[in-house]
Amino acid sequence: MTEEKHVLSMLVDNQPGVLSRIAGLFSGKGFNIESLCVAETIDPLVSRVTIVTKANLPLIEQIEKQLNKLINVIKVRELKAKDSVQREMALINVRAKPEHRAEILRTVDIFRGKVVDVGPEDYTIEVTGDESKLSAIVKLLKPIGIKEIARTGIIALQRNPNKIDNKQLNCK
Repeated sequence: MTEEKHVLSMLVDNQPGVLSRIAGLFSGKGFNIESLCVAETIDPLVSRVTIVTKANLPLIEQIEKQLNKLINVIKVRELKAKDSVQREMALINVRAKPEHRAEILRTVDIFRGKVVDVGPEDYTIEVTGDESKLSAIVKLLKPIGIKEIARTGIIALQRNPNKIDNKQLNCK
């Protein structure tokens, strides 16, 4: 079976050690985490963990079952691209020689990004979108001279959830 990219979204108790147990499960089984994003939800007692990994279908089902067994994991859901909104953000520091500044600004505008910092010899650009959009702007800026890049990894939410989790909404 071929390995495919899978996006797992988890609601977990916002407590020390939870992320360590989740990462330990992955490393203990020899699974690679391609990206990982964690942040508090609207309920300060709950965090959302988004993990991107590559695995075949039986393996991803096994990972989900094992994650559900962990204490402090409230809910695990795989988010398919067609059923969710997925975004990534990148900060790209690019050389901005005078002869390239207009080209950089046009490229940033085309990709609906923004220049968030200007230095005497560089621009720092913020771009948000799906993985292919970020890869495309990086490909265009690379010949100009990318000095440094930081990417968030994928964050995702299910589209039109059938049932909204009361704990997630901080309701009783």
